[in-house]
Amino acid sequence: MLAGVSLTLAAAQCLHVLGANGSGKTTLLRVITGLVTPEQGRVEWNGQPTAANRDAWHASFSYLAHSDGLKPELTARENLAFEVGLRRPLVEGETEEALREVGLAAERDQPAGFLSAGQRRRLAVARVLLAAVPLWILDEPFTNLDAAGTTLVAALIGRHLDAGGAAIIAAHQPPAIPGHAPWRLELA
Repeated sequence: MLAGVSLTLAAAQCLHVLGANGSGKTTLLRVITGLVTPEQGRVEWNGQPTAANRDAWHASFSYLAHSDGLKPELTARENLAFEVGLRRPLVEGETEEALREVGLAAERDQPAGFLSAGQRRRLAVARVLLAAVPLWILDEPFTNLDAAGTTLVAALIGRHLDAGGAAIIAAHQPPAIPGHAPWRLELA
């Protein structure tokens, strides 16, 4: 149960939400995204309640949940083209560049169902990257990643922050984001 949680996040800031299993980390992220309606209180974006203009709010963030949300029968490239294409038009070569950035260029034509768990996580991160939104909401983004994948995703988050984006990361371990010290919100 969440109670008394209040936070403000500005551009180029990162919030690390931590706490024991069952403490409400994922619930908090789901409330912020609008997937769960809070019993009390509200979520605001740019000084306006997100419930007042859900379309504008949803266009402002990209959410990476526990589940990667990939279509196993679609290739890596098709997953990105489909999912990001629902949000915005893609420019020629964008999906290939994103796949290269997450280390999946050689797997671009592999069905997502044939990728390893770590490769699927990288593909889901590529989707967040391609969304081109100011706020990334990431639930355990380092799950299933090896050391190189963890370093890569942390660097991508750092690059997003350097460009003026913001991030909320729920994770058991403190994220090591180059050049950034996320502030912490510990849930009991």
